[in-house]
Order: sequence, then C-alpha cells, then structure tokens
Amino acid sequence: MVCRKWRGWTTVTNASVYEELLRSTVLPGIEARAITGFRSIDMMRREIGGEIEFTTIMWFDDLAAVKAFVGDDHEIAYVPAAARAVLSRFDERAVYNDVFNCREQAGRS
Repeated sequence: MVCRKWRGWTTVTNASVYEELLRSTVLPGIEARAITGFRSIDMMRREIGGEIEFTTIMWFDDLAAVKAFVGDDHEIAYVPAAARAVLSRFDERAVYNDVFNCREQAGRS
C-alpha cells in the first residue's frame, strides 16, 4: 500500500470556501474516475499562524494506482484551477510513503 500526503494553505476567510470546494467538486471528481487501486482519502485542517493548513492523505494499493491518478510524474500536486484560486500556497510535490503496517483496531470506529 502507498500513502500520498499533500498540504495546502488558505486564509481564514477562504478556508470554508476551499473546504466546500473539496466536498462538492474535487472529491466527487476524483471518486467519479473510479481509479483501480485507489482506496480512500482523508482530509484534515488546522489553524496555524493565522492560516488554515489543509492536509490530504490518499491511500492507494500501489504506485501504479498513483500514476493512474496523476500520471507518470507521480509526485506532482493535483490542484485543480478552482482550488488554486482560493489557496494561498500549496506543496508543489506530494510526499509518498510505502505502508508496511496498517492496524485496524477492533471495536473502534
């Protein structure tokens, strides 16, 4: 399994706009592609230094699935134009990790 991590930042004012864009357009667009080997996506946000930092963690079966998502340059950031319009800045490259252990906890949700 491969974990793809990426971050982007907005102003406090644009945070709700960006979050809504992710929920209504970006995520449904990714899911609609039905990429073989794409498992899930986790999204987080936190306020830090007067900005809102968004972190996206995507889970894939393997590097081939990642390349099906973004192409051969698998570290390139996936930032649609509408997202670029509200982000103050973002990581140009995503970070990847090979996952060697993922432990589900019984009885937890």
